[in-house]
Amino acid sequence: MLTKPALLLRVEGSLLFAVSIVCYYEIHASWILFAVLLLAPDLSIAAYFANAKIGATVYNTVHTLIGPLLLVAYALLTAHAGHLPYGLIWIAHLGMDHMIGAGLKYPTQFKDTHLQHV
Repeated sequence: MLTKPALLLRVEGSLLFAVSIVCYYEIHASWILFAVLLLAPDLSIAAYFANAKIGATVYNTVHTLIGPLLLVAYALLTAHAGHLPYGLIWIAHLGMDHMIGAGLKYPTQFKDTHLQHV
């Protein structure tokens, strides 16, 4: 297993998804909010209407852990706990994407992902 990067990334995504759900459960946030927003990051696909380069840039910006981890850190470090559910939902989405094999995009076409090159 340790010599199969694609499998490792899927396992990592599964754990990220599971841990974010457990954390979400622990903060007693709304499950309706979770269900409504879980797929919201995929709205970034709309940027592909402009062109593949802009689409990949926007999609990748939304689909890295940088944004949600900064949001979670902000929520925890500044006592703005109301932002925490949004960061956890965003992290759950990224974990789910990697769990099912969706990856970051190259600026060639939407289906050209980093997981195909692993």
